[in-house]
Amino acid sequence: MADAERKSASSSTSKVDVDLEKAAPRHEFVNEAQALEDMHDNVPRDKFAKLWAIVTFLDKYGVEARGIERVLPDQRTQTSPLAPFWMWLAANMTISTFAIGVLAQSIFFLGLKEAALTIIFFNLLCTLPVAYFSTWGAKLGLRQLTLSRFSFGYATAQLPIVLNCIACVGWSIVNSIVGAQTLRAVSTSHQIPTAAGIVVIAILTIIVSFMGYRVVHLYEQYSWIPVVIIFFIYLGQIARFTESDFGGSGSVEAGNVLSFGATVAGFALGWTSLAADYTVRMPEDMSSYKIFFWTYLGLNTPLILVETLGAAAMTTFAQKSTWEDAYNDNSVGGLLGAGLAGPMGGFGSFLLVLLALSIVANNIPNMYSLALTFQNLHPYAQAIPRIVIVIIGSVVYIVLAIVGASHFEEWLDTLLVILSYWLAIFSTILIEEHLIFRKGKWSNYVPDDFNNWRKLPLGVASFLALGCGVAGAVLGMAQVWYVGVIGRMIGDPEFGGDIGFELAFAFTAVTYPPLRYLEKKWWGY
Repeated sequence: MADAERKSASSSTSKVDVDLEKAAPRHEFVNEAQALEDMHDNVPRDKFAKLWAIVTFLDKYGVEARGIERVLPDQRTQTSPLAPFWMWLAANMTISTFAIGVLAQSIFFLGLKEAALTIIFFNLLCTLPVAYFSTWGAKLGLRQLTLSRFSFGYATAQLPIVLNCIACVGWSIVNSIVGAQTLRAVSTSHQIPTAAGIVVIAILTIIVSFMGYRVVHLYEQYSWIPVVIIFFIYLGQIARFTESDFGGSGSVEAGNVLSFGATVAGFALGWTSLAADYTVRMPEDMSSYKIFFWTYLGLNTPLILVETLGAAAMTTFAQKSTWEDAYNDNSVGGLLGAGLAGPMGGFGSFLLVLLALSIVANNIPNMYSLALTFQNLHPYAQAIPRIVIVIIGSVVYIVLAIVGASHFEEWLDTLLVILSYWLAIFSTILIEEHLIFRKGKWSNYVPDDFNNWRKLPLGVASFLALGCGVAGAVLGMAQVWYVGVIGRMIGDPEFGGDIGFELAFAFTAVTYPPLRYLEKKWWGY
């Protein structure tokens, strides 16, 4: 770009954005890879020139080249406000969601009524920040972990970035395991090896997440349809065998409800660190209310219904002991197979295969966002093409899933609860920064400064508030490996009741505002 052209750009548009805008046609953004290579944003893409040559070639065939670079307002082509609804409906209409409901009885010994009420309350509460953050992507054109820099600062943001990378890989592991278990349950005589099932699911996930944003949304728009039909068929098979009065009472029951609630919260809050990733190509002037509403509805419809279905399925064992045997043999996959392949033969087995593959819809956002999260670590990480990170991340979780296949429930519960702790802290800091210190106004952000640490918060306030949130989580947690001082006061003293994510939220919410006030006063930003 000539110097004259640079000077004619508006003062609110950075050199980086001008380069990207000039390098690409308006509206339908093509030749994205070349435009990125031509940017002057201090990202050393020339160090990976051979990889970018491949990306440039694939770009011609619709593979998304862009990573965390801002999507400018005139490059937004996703105009349907329903897009977030289909996205989150499909991502949660899977057997992973069903597995959350199963934990209500298998680990926390809750009856169906208690489980259902817990599922409804905690999902309605914990999906609020996910829907809220979805509106941010459209307003600023930045990915979720990139946005976190405006609250955490450049340095401290490395903590949620690393944690989110771990979470994306962790979710892909447990999702693949439950998918492989379901594939094994298709046949009792010629069972597919668990490792083979994991690889099949991973390959299908790679194909879609490799292609990028547009294909991810296209896949999620339709993939939920056969799954919801199969779940209704399954409901018809198990409904007459369910029991609603299994469970305890008193303080022990209260502790179990809170602990299961933390598990449900971990699954729902798990999307907060990815939310804005899937709205960055929506128009800047699209109604935030519409994005919020459709996201919220798209999340809660499958979360509440499918988790409750999983809880209901676990109450059938009193009348169907063979189903309990199937569950003991193949965990969640065996339970699903007992209600489909058992009574329906070959057709039921076919439905079970489709249900197993539903896990792909849940893994896709994890792998797609893993690459975007990783790019936030450093300019060198941003210089690595997104598609390369997707492939490397997939290989890592395939290996770990094969190794950990026999520890599914323990891994799932631990992952979920730890996620609820740190995501409560993450969400609180972002929301308080936006509402209190930026007064809820998008004009108080300069999105082009996302890579300029001098224009971002210092990060001391967020670091200290995060530490206070962790302290709250430790006091309130109730895990097999540790029960906090406050957590032990709820329910059975041996197992306690988990209020870690509630205390993490409270401790963070109280400490961040005064710390941030002092930071702004000293640092000036």
